[in-house]
Amino acid sequence: MRDGRVVVVGAGVGGLVAALLLAARGLAVTVVERAAAPGGKMREVEVAGRRIDSGPTVLTMRGVFEEVAAEAGAALGDLVTLRPAEVLARHAWGGGARLDLFADVDRSADAVGDLAGADEARRFRAFCERARRVYATLERPFIRADRPSLAGLVAGVPFLDLWRITPFATMWRELGACFRDPRLRQLFGRYATYCGSSPFRAPATLMLVAHVEREGVWLVEGGMHRLAQALAGLAERRGATFRYGAEAAEVLVAGGRAAGVRLASGERLAADAVVTNADVGALAAGLLGRAVAGAVPAVPRAARSLSAVTWSLVAETGGFPLVRHNVFFSDAYEAEFDAVFRDGRLPAEPTVYVCAQDRDDRGAAAQGGPERLLCLVNAPASGDTHTFDEAEIGACEERTFARLAGCGLHVERRPEAAVVTTPNGFHRLFPATGGALYGRASHGWTASFGRPGTRTRVPGLYLAGGSAHPGPGVPMAALSGRTAASCLLADLASTGRSRTAATPGGTSTR
Repeated sequence: MRDGRVVVVGAGVGGLVAALLLAARGLAVTVVERAAAPGGKMREVEVAGRRIDSGPTVLTMRGVFEEVAAEAGAALGDLVTLRPAEVLARHAWGGGARLDLFADVDRSADAVGDLAGADEARRFRAFCERARRVYATLERPFIRADRPSLAGLVAGVPFLDLWRITPFATMWRELGACFRDPRLRQLFGRYATYCGSSPFRAPATLMLVAHVEREGVWLVEGGMHRLAQALAGLAERRGATFRYGAEAAEVLVAGGRAAGVRLASGERLAADAVVTNADVGALAAGLLGRAVAGAVPAVPRAARSLSAVTWSLVAETGGFPLVRHNVFFSDAYEAEFDAVFRDGRLPAEPTVYVCAQDRDDRGAAAQGGPERLLCLVNAPASGDTHTFDEAEIGACEERTFARLAGCGLHVERRPEAAVVTTPNGFHRLFPATGGALYGRASHGWTASFGRPGTRTRVPGLYLAGGSAHPGPGVPMAALSGRTAASCLLADLASTGRSRTAATPGGTSTR
């Protein structure tokens, strides 16, 4: 790498963080993004003249972004305004049962006790401690590692600590040992879906997500997309160049290493290294050229994570006290995941997530009248092989909003004030995925080691994003971008030290 020219393909969170940190170190960074704005899956959709966050809606692990901003010579508070959420989420079941989880453990324990009794409240406290222990055990040797391996994890973690986090058991089984009330088992099992997985197949170690959320959920003033805009803006101020509407068609390879990017327009951008923020499935499928198709292993269709059907709405609501984040649970939870992962179909009784974006965490609305909603149900990642036609999505919509009505929430939908995105739509947005939103599903205790690390089989080509290690979610994607920048800089320094130099005798030495 002669002069530190880097092309970043994709302006999702991982690509933005990599570009920012590399530009802050003085490298010549160009980001190419086929969309008209940064963010990737952290996207906005315009509905009835209003902008709705229609991707990630939860910001956790604030410290990751504080670290990234500090490395780039800035303060996170100067980039975005964040407010802590006291109510993490409101959960509802048919029959009128509700449970709020709070950032404060004592308030959550009291709420659990009110719902399920004092014994379950004590079990909840024990569960919180267990989730904290899982996170503490895995943070350094796994989550923040460049390319973790089972051997490295065993070598780096005392055997007793590793055994206590039950890595070989399923999340569902271990939750059965933690709680007696099936609603609590269902509630905390939902954290597996944050990684696009089924709690009936995911490892118990995903309990750590509960700890991450309890450590703090933050509301971004102006919406989550503002975070992407802030990262892109800071990267530009540090010298990065952003080219929107510029689609990468091929990663160029010369001398056995990444040498630049050819755009769909035919323009070639020479580089000494390339960071791809595309889904690893696109790379493996050859969508960025045959020369790099073997840089990462392909993701088998059966190993894909969840997709979704989403409704971005502006609508009147009533009958249920919405807060910012709300979950309405299915009465047939196992059948829901069997439908998606085993049968490849939309669930007959879906669990529904509703983000009420004009409300704060206490339920106060920013204004009266119609409000902005994102409603989401799980779906199979078969958007490349199955057409989810109007009749199928219409039936899913009826089941979805019937579930909400069964829990007391009535939504007055208007076709002109709604945008629906199906697995077909997500597949078009993120090619070679079938609409999978989280890369590879975390099914089985070895699945987490199946995600590719930062470095690829092609020297000079690096990965960033939720389909690479450490996995999906806004902070994890940011960590992947930070790791990509770190590895690239380390390799740059190594290459610089070993560059060929002429000697007076006419020979050369490394």
